[in-house]
Formats: sequence, structure tokens, C-alpha cells
Amino acid sequence: MSTGTETGSGAATAGLRGVVAAQSSIGDVNGEQGILIYQGYNIHDLAEHSTFEEVIFLLWNGRLPKADELADLKARIAASYAVPAEVVALMHSFPKDADPMDALRTAVSSLDFYDKAGKGTDRDSAMSAAIKLTAQIGTIAAAFDRIRSGKDVVSPDASLSIAENFLYMLRGEKPSADEARMFDVCLILHADHELNASTFTTRVVAGTLADMYGCVTAGIAALAGPLHGGANTNVMKMLIEIGSLDNVDAWVDKALEEKRKIMGIGHAVYKTEDPRATWLRRYSKQMAEKTGESKWFDMSQRIEQLMHEKKGMFPNVDFYSASTYYLMGIPLDLYTPIFAVSRISGWTGHILEQYANNKLIRPRAEYIGPRDLKYTPIEER
Repeated sequence: MSTGTETGSGAATAGLRGVVAAQSSIGDVNGEQGILIYQGYNIHDLAEHSTFEEVIFLLWNGRLPKADELADLKARIAASYAVPAEVVALMHSFPKDADPMDALRTAVSSLDFYDKAGKGTDRDSAMSAAIKLTAQIGTIAAAFDRIRSGKDVVSPDASLSIAENFLYMLRGEKPSADEARMFDVCLILHADHELNASTFTTRVVAGTLADMYGCVTAGIAALAGPLHGGANTNVMKMLIEIGSLDNVDAWVDKALEEKRKIMGIGHAVYKTEDPRATWLRRYSKQMAEKTGESKWFDMSQRIEQLMHEKKGMFPNVDFYSASTYYLMGIPLDLYTPIFAVSRISGWTGHILEQYANNKLIRPRAEYIGPRDLKYTPIEER
């Protein structure tokens, strides 16, 4: 225990588990009951009835929009889809084998150069930057995938929603209505999750009064870590490694015997089913039926059954999103950038909230090192 005299000294909690670090109205997770809410609205209600653009307004403003307010937000987002030509040129200079999250982080950071009006932390300036970032992050992710594949970048279509536009810019053809709706709900489901690692990072940076671009860049860096944003990619890699339904039981038994982590199963907060997994299970099944390629869903369902029987564990948001995205033809290493395309709404909402009632976030560390050491001249060491 530190014997420092500064107020706030105390025993550390590993990973800050259970430590309340901020007050927020944006989102809440009830891990015992498997409930997730955004600004008071249950995630199931929003997934059933809302759109991603409505959820963006909700997270930023604390209420659902009226028709004219939603139309205005969508128009402002659509007007901001295109990224500066200089940023596209920058992405052309990136190594073709660069990790898409590294490309996303660098390109998003560079947007700051071209938005002089978005540097302020007042509500209007920060909101303007939030709109541009929310509009452009998907454009960047899709553009880099095209560039690294030697394809022409597809310009965004202002008539399309964020979900439709991302799939269009990625593939070069507009998605079906069913697929666009599925992807739109996927964006809703990933939009916010209280003080997860990347969101907390954005609030810490916002607490210094860094601008919106700096805060979001930091959030992307945190999301890129394999213990945060990359789980659904690793779920799909796991399924590919297993190979077939016939191999699942033996693979799971061996993995448990070797104390390997089963990707996409279990959650740091939820002690029952992650409510987002409920929807993604449905979409994984629908994509299996649509494509006629059912083995990924069948394998996932069997792994879920075995892990519940053997360990009492449930799937999280990543488990079924993996096969859903895979059957949409989305490259595995774009799953985490897609997470960012959605979570940008929650990040920016939290940044706006931090700016509105800011105090520098400066916790203490419990010092566990030696004390009272005396300097020894280098020739005597």
C-alpha cells in the first residue's frame, strides 16, 4: 500500500473492475440480467424498431429525434461522407499489407488537418467534428480495403444510409434491403457499451480538452488491442481452424483440457446471455439460409451448447457476428474496423458528455516499488 500523502491513495483494483470512474446517461449494462440500454431504451427495442442514425442522435442528445431532426442529421452526415483527397492519397502510400486498424487510426488522425472548425471543445465545434468523423470513418475503412486490393476507391453515395454506404463502398454494388437492415442493426448493437476500454480511453483524452479527432484516434488505438476489438475476427479464425461440425466436440474438449480460451464465449460483465448475441445469432442463421452455407452457424450453435453445458458460459456479441460478417463476404481483418464504424457513435457521445462537465481524469497508482534507495556512482555499480 502506498504511503503517499496525496488524497485518493488506496489499494488498487486489477483492471479497475467494479470501480465507478464517471457518471453517464449514455449507456448502462446490467450483467446479471443481461440488459443493455442506451439513454434509457432497451437494446432489443432499438434493434427491432430504430435505425443507426436514430441511435446516433439518441446517444448524442439523450432522446430520440423528431422527423425533421433526423432528416437534418442524415443530411449533415451524407454531406460529410467524402474524405479529403489528401487523406485518400495518404492511404495510397500505406503498405498494402498494413493492418486495417493501423490504417484507420492514421487516416482518422490526419482528418484533423482538414477540419479547422472542428478543433474546439465547445458543443457546436465538437458536434461538427463528431458528424464528420461518424460519416467518414466508414469511408476510410472501405477505401483502404479497396486500395490494398488494387481496386478503385468507390465514392460514397449521399442517398444511402451509413450501413448501406459502407457495404456499397466496400463491394462496389449496393446491398439488398435485407442485408442492409441486418448490417444497420449490427451497427446499433455495437454502438455503445458503457466504459469499455476504448470508450474510457476517449474520455480520459477528452478530459485533457484534446479535440474530438485526438480523442477518437486514441479510442481506435485502444480498440485495436486483441483483448478488445479483435475478438470476432478470432472467432472466425477459430471456426475455420475447427473446419466442420464433426470436429467441434473433440476440438472443444481439447481446448478446455489445454485451458485455451474459447473465443466469443463469456464476457467480463454479462453473467447470462449478452443481449446483442440474441440478435446476431438470428442474423447468422438468416445469412446461412440466404447463402446456403450453414456449417458456420451449425458449428457456432454446437460450440455454444457445449460451453453452456460444460462451463455454464454464454456467447457474447462477437460470437455470432463473426459468421454473420463472413457470410456477407467481409474480410476477416475488417471486423474490428466495422466495430469502430459503429462505436464512433458511442465514443463521440461520451466525449461530448465529458466536455460538457469536464474534470481532468487523474487516478492514483498504488506504488509497489522499493523506497529509500541511494544513488550509486556508475563506476561502483
